[in-house]
Amino acid sequence: MQILVTNDDGIDSIGLHVLARSIEQCGHDVLVVAPNFDASGTGASIGPLAKNEEVIAQEAQIEGFDGRAFALNGPPALCVITSHLNAFDLLPELVVSGINPGLNTGRATLHSGTVSAAMTAQNFGSKGIAVSIDSAGDNLPDHWDSAAEYLAKLLPYIATASPKTVLNLSVPDLPLASIHGLKWARLAPFGSKRSALKVEADGKLTFGLIDTEYAPDQETDLGLIKSGFAAVSELSGIAAKAPVGSAYGDALLV
Repeated sequence: MQILVTNDDGIDSIGLHVLARSIEQCGHDVLVVAPNFDASGTGASIGPLAKNEEVIAQEAQIEGFDGRAFALNGPPALCVITSHLNAFDLLPELVVSGINPGLNTGRATLHSGTVSAAMTAQNFGSKGIAVSIDSAGDNLPDHWDSAAEYLAKLLPYIATASPKTVLNLSVPDLPLASIHGLKWARLAPFGSKRSALKVEADGKLTFGLIDTEYAPDQETDLGLIKSGFAAVSELSGIAAKAPVGSAYGDALLV
């Protein structure tokens, strides 16, 4: 396959480099286009972009990777868009985004730049896989290769999957032999982190993320991770839904 690798942590991220090398070693044509800054939490944003603002892509080097790599002055969704508009002479059949240090689980995936890169590929008719690995606090994961191995196991599946299929893969930060396997999962009601807001004495607001304190069930992505499994979910993009009792084209206000 022709595969675009991107992320939301920036071109220098360890997870991005591990992922690019691993996919290339599987025999695919790999292009890397990633932000030239930390774009975590940008979701599907493509800006800020002013009218006629220049999009700058600079060639980058990734140790042990033979393909081309570029650092872009925009978030991951823009990396995907420019690649699909043939800016880099490789039209992706698949976009793989990650490896994100920290889980993208539950409905909080809405805000993830990692996941949104894969969802943006879906809008262009391509397939996508978002990859994340658990991490403790602000520490980087120890077992990047475990996430890369599970991604490699999914490549034959995604190659024959229906057009526009998008998967979200979450992996525990454990040695490969200690992970119990890979299971389909529904999204947990909440992610592994939740938003927290503090109002300072001077009126300023301090925003941050703290651990979510609840026990997810074993059919959810977060529940499986906590039990030592890797979890994968198939994600759907934006779609219209007619209200019950109505049909498209019906008048709402008369």
